[in-house]
Order: sequence, then structure tokens, then C-alpha cells
Amino acid sequence: MKTISYIFKLSFLFIVCTAATCSVKLGDINIPATANTFYIGQFSNNADNSPPELGIDFAESFRDKIRRETRLVYAETNPDIEFEGAIQDFRVTAVAPQPGEITQFSRLTIRIKVDYFDAEDEELNWNQTFSHEIEFPSDQNLLDVQEDLISQIFEQISQDIFQKAFGKW
Repeated sequence: MKTISYIFKLSFLFIVCTAATCSVKLGDINIPATANTFYIGQFSNNADNSPPELGIDFAESFRDKIRRETRLVYAETNPDIEFEGAIQDFRVTAVAPQPGEITQFSRLTIRIKVDYFDAEDEELNWNQTFSHEIEFPSDQNLLDVQEDLISQIFEQISQDIFQKAFGKW
């Protein structure tokens, strides 16, 4: 019985010491134990020919992802982790030209610059541009498929940013 009690005490001590000095790992992400809050600032829209609300929509989409997939709480004042940036490009290009200059596909590309700030450790701050593209049949009107394409692109870019921010601890 003494052996079981001794093993239990050692296990408990190990868990307490480990939890006090390491980050919190949730699935494939790691968040520093000292980080409890996050803020996502306005993403300005610097892209020509894009929907005017694109920056607002991206910020909201990314904010929802962090709320769903982390323990962090949204805070507008003194956040532990902060994201901001700009939509830099929103472009539709022709893909796979056919004889007679007809294209089979069009490609929507969105490029977003992101600045990441860690209030606890400035050495962890970074900025990076993320982009993703999706092809769609050129016989489809962009306005008819735009909302769905943007949603898919935002999902991928959000995942890439999320991994950059929380996958390295």
C-alpha cells in the first residue's frame, strides 16, 4: 500500500511541476500557459476589385476559429496574443487556356498579410503573408460562386495562420 501511495505522490508531483513550467497542449496545438486572451484587430482591405467587407469578414472568421479551437478568451484590452493585418490581393486569373483562347478554369487567389504579437515574449512576434487559391469552371460567374470560394480560402488561410501561431511552442 505504501508503494502505491508513493507512486501516486510522485506522479502527482510530476504532473504539477510539468504543468507549472510548460505550455498547454490541445490536440496539435500548443499555447503558452501564460496566454489567456487574444485579440484580432481590423484587417484592412488593400486589394483592388475585392468585396469591400473582405477584411471584416476574414477577421470575424479567424476570431471564430480561435474561439472554437483554443481555450483563449477574446479581449480587446491588454491581450496576451494579438493578430492584425491586411488583405493584400484578391485576384481572378485564367487557367488552362484552350485553343482559340478560351479558358477552362478561372482561379481566385487571396493573399493576406498577418502581424502576430505576443505580449509575453516579443521574440515570438512575426509577420508573414499567407495566400491560397481555388480554381472554378470559367463558365461560372464569379458572383455566383464567390461567397463559397472566399469561405474555403479563408478556412485554409486561417488554418495556416493558426498553425504558424500555435503549432510551434
